[in-house]
Amino acid sequence: MSRRSCTECPLFIPSRSYCLKLKTRVDDPLSPPCKTLTLPEQKTPEDPTGQRPQPVSQIPIPQQESALPVNYPYGGEVPLVSPSPSPSYSALQYQQGLALQSADIFAPTGIPGLDEILGGGFLRGKTYLVAGEAGCGKTIFSIQFLIHGALIGEPGLYIAIDEPTNQLLRGLRLFGWDLGDLISSRKLMFLDMRTHFSKIYLRDERKHIEPRYVIEQILAAARKINAKRLVIDPIAPLVYGGKEEDVLYAREFLREMVFAIEKTGELTTIMTSEIPTGSSKLSRFGVEEFLASGIIVLGIEEIYGNVERIMYIRKARWAPVKPSKYVFDIVSGRGIVIREPLSEYIKRVSRGSR
Repeated sequence: MSRRSCTECPLFIPSRSYCLKLKTRVDDPLSPPCKTLTLPEQKTPEDPTGQRPQPVSQIPIPQQESALPVNYPYGGEVPLVSPSPSPSYSALQYQQGLALQSADIFAPTGIPGLDEILGGGFLRGKTYLVAGEAGCGKTIFSIQFLIHGALIGEPGLYIAIDEPTNQLLRGLRLFGWDLGDLISSRKLMFLDMRTHFSKIYLRDERKHIEPRYVIEQILAAARKINAKRLVIDPIAPLVYGGKEEDVLYAREFLREMVFAIEKTGELTTIMTSEIPTGSSKLSRFGVEEFLASGIIVLGIEEIYGNVERIMYIRKARWAPVKPSKYVFDIVSGRGIVIREPLSEYIKRVSRGSR
């Protein structure tokens, strides 16, 4: 039987406006792009073989495959369900339920391998800390997260603190990411807050900058594009005046800002934090790691004479993930790509294979 709208089809995910069969977004669910999609007829309680149908919980679910959305020029993979040619209706319902549950709970990062490790991605509406020394890939990680969201219908807002937006976009183009189309279509927005908060570095003036003002500026910008993802890169210059006595103020500032952003329930947030070379600290002020639902530390290590980039998953709240390290690469035009667990890399290199 033909479908008059996508909402009648078990292969359509309403919360994402996504068609699992065609592997693309659907702009108008009332005008199905697949006019001939039909649903297999359900079997009667007793089929011709005389056997009763299996309960839904016992029906084998086809293996999930990875599929890239249409016009995905930024590399990486999006874990999506790809149904078998002729699954049963119950299996399709079960499959859709899993996809809906995962999509509603997790925001996929767009980093190949990371979502599988985290059990689906970042928890929606929560805050994550990406920390590391200078040059370890924190900005690439953050932009990759925003690009992936924009391509699956989740607009993103990038708060630039250290680097002028025009310089950042120029560098991203050299890297292989031209974001002009995503910006013009309001899928991405870059907000340069350096000029707004340059007074933070003047201690006497900093006292007059209320956290509420900063929060209102961020949330107002997010509302303009109906943002679902937020990146503050980096967090320290936004709240810190540069003196030891300002640390307490910065901690309270951060706490109030994170609580206010998470209270909206709309924004999955990445804060980046630079760690001084050789330091064992996870953050600048010692409070970010307690506010964050997850901590990912990016670094560089020398292993058997080879200098490698290492991703350390230090914390993942409500996910069955033990602290673990992975070797990763930064690939032009693709971003961060996880290669393998550090333990496996060490075993392989110690045997003399590269």
